[in-house]
Amino acid sequence: MAQLHPFEIPTFDDVESERLHLKQRLAATCRLFGRFGYDEGVAGHVTARDPEHADRFWVNGFGIDFRQVAVSNLICVDHLGEVVEGDHPVNRAAFAIHSQVHQARPDIVAAAHTHSLHGKAFSTLGVTLDPLTQDSCAFHEDHSVFDDYTGVVLETSEGRRIADALGGHKLVILRNHGLLAVGTSVDAAAWWFIAADRSCHAQLLAMAAGKPVHIDHDQAVLTRTQVGSEIAGMVSFHPLWNWIVSQEPDLLD
Repeated sequence: MAQLHPFEIPTFDDVESERLHLKQRLAATCRLFGRFGYDEGVAGHVTARDPEHADRFWVNGFGIDFRQVAVSNLICVDHLGEVVEGDHPVNRAAFAIHSQVHQARPDIVAAAHTHSLHGKAFSTLGVTLDPLTQDSCAFHEDHSVFDDYTGVVLETSEGRRIADALGGHKLVILRNHGLLAVGTSVDAAAWWFIAADRSCHAQLLAMAAGKPVHIDHDQAVLTRTQVGSEIAGMVSFHPLWNWIVSQEPDLLD
């Protein structure tokens, strides 16, 4: 496989090449999430909109550990929740949430949600991230809180409420639940989730240690333009992509 320059946005000769690219990035993201300990039983899902059928998305199959996801065991789900490609069932929560997020946000390609430890711990506070570090500024005034909890999300009506709370942002903190990040590429969505979970961790540590000093609003806005663009998300994901493929090349099978 040819290596892309970190700043190079991929182009494709046909839809099959683009679909394979998305599925490879999706499988790599799942493997990275497994490495980072974002798994929690059968919870957690990452989706990518199909490049040919806008009402379908690719997702990790229900019951497959993040550390065992590969291109070959991803499934494709339509707008009715039916598996149209693949041999595994779909996680009902994945369909309820992601179908509505993709429908509400035609500008995004991918969405990621797991019950990562620091994300779900931070979510219990019911607050947004503060601009405490350069990295957290990527989310300054570009994320929101879904300030409700009604159990496992199994209905599309609840997924729609989550999509409404997300709005036009790259991240929504689901109170008492976890994080959901989106992006115009799988790379960016994956990076925003990883960066958000780390920012949650950093803020929890800072709050436990004392009274954190906030970055000035104007500087936080400036920093967001530097580290919070979709291109910045793609570039930040690039080293992780190269590393996980070198460590676990079977994810491409």
